[in-house]
Amino acid sequence: MQCIKIFPRKLRGSINIPPSKSLAHRAIIAAGLAKGESIIENIAYSKDILATIHGMKNFGVCINEINKDNNRALDIKGVSRIEIQNSIVDCIESGSTLRFLIPIALLQGDREVTFTGTGKLPQRPLDEYYNIFRNENIFYQNEKGNLPLRVKGKLKPGEFHLKGDISSQFITGLMFALPLLNGDSKIIITSKLESKAYVDLTMDILNKFGIKIENNLYREFYIKGNQSYLARDYKVEGDFSQGAFWLTAGAIGEEISCKNLNINSLQGDKEIINIIKSMGGIIDINHDFIRANPSELKGITIDVSEIPDLVPILAVAGSVSNGATKIINAKRVRIKECDRLHAIACELNKIGGDVEELEDSLIIRGNKKLKGGVVDSWNDHRIAMALAVASIACEEPLIINNSEAVEKSYPNFWKEFTNVGGNIIYDMKIKL
Repeated sequence: MQCIKIFPRKLRGSINIPPSKSLAHRAIIAAGLAKGESIIENIAYSKDILATIHGMKNFGVCINEINKDNNRALDIKGVSRIEIQNSIVDCIESGSTLRFLIPIALLQGDREVTFTGTGKLPQRPLDEYYNIFRNENIFYQNEKGNLPLRVKGKLKPGEFHLKGDISSQFITGLMFALPLLNGDSKIIITSKLESKAYVDLTMDILNKFGIKIENNLYREFYIKGNQSYLARDYKVEGDFSQGAFWLTAGAIGEEISCKNLNINSLQGDKEIINIIKSMGGIIDINHDFIRANPSELKGITIDVSEIPDLVPILAVAGSVSNGATKIINAKRVRIKECDRLHAIACELNKIGGDVEELEDSLIIRGNKKLKGGVVDSWNDHRIAMALAVASIACEEPLIINNSEAVEKSYPNFWKEFTNVGGNIIYDMKIKL
């Protein structure tokens, strides 16, 4: 367990935003299902991405690291038929890995596969798949509803009914597998689909790798069977969900420029630009960087049903704004790596914030200044990074317990934080 102490400073400088975790997961899987060789450029080895790499290796995919143009890349030799090399898939704490790979494991049917995980992952819901397993007569067994999960059986083409307000990851998982079945399928969404942008990312990646899916107003998706993934080279663009921390840091501190972000991206978290602008933030968009400038932010109402990953950093922005900020339609973030609504409210209130937690929302009364003190990441990467940005507005040092949580998605976060002026003492022996 790592504990760090941050001395309050306004940050200033330039950041190369790491590659999109969402797109990297999808590209690695698509390349792994394509017969032939693909080069996937711009890869960061977060724990989540390593989980997907190892999971695909377990399915017989050959993945090797190479150097291309002085950057990390993956050489992926895909397989046209899944062959289980290792029947235990350790998803660590990655919900994407777990939910994306379960349907892929069911493309074969000969061998039982066991999915394991750590942290909060074993408790995260999989009921949408369990319903399918019962309908398809696929064997599954879990531990009182939690991981490890054992599955055995073969996915068959047909109609698949999924709720749209639990997680889009179930839809993506099926979209990877269904095109490879020997018949046509349909995914029918039975409730309002949230996080549409993640479904768009999936369909875009699939299209780039030769797979076609017909989208009927996000209510039904038609998927022809007997399709083939086509190998290709692909470069992963920068991650707006990670860029959100730095853009917010620039708006409440001094100017920060974010490189490696595609302003034309399909990523839903690109909405952070419009949100900061709506709060009165000054954002400059250039052809090779996006810059956030020191701003007087004001409270607004933010619907996060399509952008749940932004909740922690938006709560920080609201805490140092003028007036009240309301973050609404956020109930789903209670089943992430931690209960993010409760966690961010609890930790911000510890350091002088004024955050009221409701069932599916937060009401944040801005203070402009925070006190500092001792907080905990709840072993959640986004809580840790959001609290680090909050240190900018603190009057006293901020001590973050479990700061190593950033390794899940952004292993270099603390290094980048110091590169733009952050003052950190590592390995503080502090107990809450």
